[in-house]
Amino acid sequence: MTLFASPAGASAAALLPGLHGLIVYDAPWMKATAPRASSQPDHGLIDRLRRDGCAAVIFTVYSQNPLPAALTCLLADIPLRLAHCRESPYQLLTAWVEETEPERDVRHEVRRQLDLVAAVGCHTADERMRVIVPGEAAAHVRQTLRLLGLDDGRPWAVVHPGAPAPSRRYPPALFARACRELVEEHGVRLVFTGDEAERPLVDEVREAMDAPSDCLAGELTLGELAALLAAAPLLVGNNTGPVHLASAVGCPVVDLYALTNPQHTPWMVPHRSRRRR
Repeated sequence: MTLFASPAGASAAALLPGLHGLIVYDAPWMKATAPRASSQPDHGLIDRLRRDGCAAVIFTVYSQNPLPAALTCLLADIPLRLAHCRESPYQLLTAWVEETEPERDVRHEVRRQLDLVAAVGCHTADERMRVIVPGEAAAHVRQTLRLLGLDDGRPWAVVHPGAPAPSRRYPPALFARACRELVEEHGVRLVFTGDEAERPLVDEVREAMDAPSDCLAGELTLGELAALLAAAPLLVGNNTGPVHLASAVGCPVVDLYALTNPQHTPWMVPHRSRRRR
């Protein structure tokens, strides 16, 4: 199985079981892609898909259009092309499921994609999400936890206060108050995470909480974050990537959840989604 993904999505490839290949592409139908110098088809990509592909499953959220990707796969002569679609795709897709969201209902995103592949007879008895935690990353995290003194059984939790969109971020002052209560009233040691760009936000929350904590923001690879969450008793975060990574390694989650994407709550792990407007 080959993953066809954006540069951002490709970073997850090393953690996904069952992958044998990776194609990284800045697709012009994705909103974050930089402007192109040429509008000509990418013949190199089409040739690569033609060599590697015997079937294509196009995963989209309900607001995305699968047809640009479907056309690319058609040009590459991939014989089976499957996706959700709002209108008849005619020959662009060989198998498709009518798009009914959000007009009729909104499913969890994992359920949506499981229903899609079920349309061509693919089922699983185990519907949990999974990632592979690299051994080197797990060893690094074990050493880090020892250095922090968190390998002695005391209660601790990971806190991830960041998110790409401001609408998904719980206000820093309220995040700090919740963290202070965890430390002072429940004796929980907190370890903050985030990428390098989120360090100022993490510093703001840590300073406002006015209680001891540890910070690994900007210090972890994606594999090391997965390893940390696999070891953690709890993650407190917003509705963003680490919440789903926690679900994939079985870490319980408290999700300070904005009402922007109700289909992206934690999947099949113990969790509490504290919804807010």
